[in-house]
Amino acid sequence: MSDATIATVAKPPRIGLLGGSFDPIHTAHLQLALSARRELALDAVWLIPAGQPWQRDPLAASQADRWAMLELAIAGHAGLHGCDIELKRQGPSYTIDTLRALQTAHPDTAFTFILGADQLRNLTSWNGWEDIAACVDLAVARRPGHSDAAPPELPHALARAGHVLHRLAMDEIDLSATRVRECVARGVPLGALMPAPVARYIEDHHLYSTPTPHGHS
Repeated sequence: MSDATIATVAKPPRIGLLGGSFDPIHTAHLQLALSARRELALDAVWLIPAGQPWQRDPLAASQADRWAMLELAIAGHAGLHGCDIELKRQGPSYTIDTLRALQTAHPDTAFTFILGADQLRNLTSWNGWEDIAACVDLAVARRPGHSDAAPPELPHALARAGHVLHRLAMDEIDLSATRVRECVARGVPLGALMPAPVARYIEDHHLYSTPTPHGHS
């Protein structure tokens, strides 16, 4: 076996991590995951639905429903996988706990944490944000109405750990789970807002038929 072959075999997997409430999962989530995988040449992207997001209002759909919708949404998309690590955890979902658990379970994997520009601006308010910067590369996508500038202390924290901030080139998508829930409550056809199987699941299970708190992405 040549040295080049050995190097190829020894190359660690590169996995993107996309967390969110996914209440419900929608087209923008999928496009973000697929774009990140393509732009960063990732082996896969794992989508991680939150259990109890500590900075969010109560979620509208149950954990079981959100997981079922996620699986329907990613079916047929090579390289996209669901990860239920936060659904199995008791108590609030902290990103740093998830990253540490995944790195312990997959010590030879290089992880990249994917987030939107709105989350990037608030990242330094997250629990253990400096440890997050020490754990993984970051990849940020633009979002309408939000600057994609990083908090000034974040690049320094990433650099100290040898990590980088990737800026994804995908176009901004003006879509949120709040908008989807509002469309459902008003009886507006979901159309291109989400994959058809997810829309059918919402209808069959009578989800989001009444207005719910704002702010879930």
